[in-house]
Amino acid sequence: MHDMKNLNRLKKLDDNAPKAMKAFWAFDQAVFAEGALSVREKQLIAVAVALTTQCPYCIELHTQAAKEAGADEAQLTEAALVSAAIRAGGTVTHATHLFKD
Repeated sequence: MHDMKNLNRLKKLDDNAPKAMKAFWAFDQAVFAEGALSVREKQLIAVAVALTTQCPYCIELHTQAAKEAGADEAQLTEAALVSAAIRAGGTVTHATHLFKD
């Protein structure tokens, strides 16, 4: 199912919904531009979110973008562990619903 070549099919979305996709690409570009957070920080956040959503395309693309923005393996590792902690924390806190007063 996962094949990076599938991303070539994004053009079909651009062709079939040009106005919406143009807006999406503009939004995406604006979000990842340098701002209060650096591009590196934004890409590390994206890596953590991608790991949580388990999107292989996003993991690949944002890991590469994070590296290009200067992220090293230690920073990628910490982003991954933050993602894991948040995911585990959600499970633990939602477990409180198992017990009714």
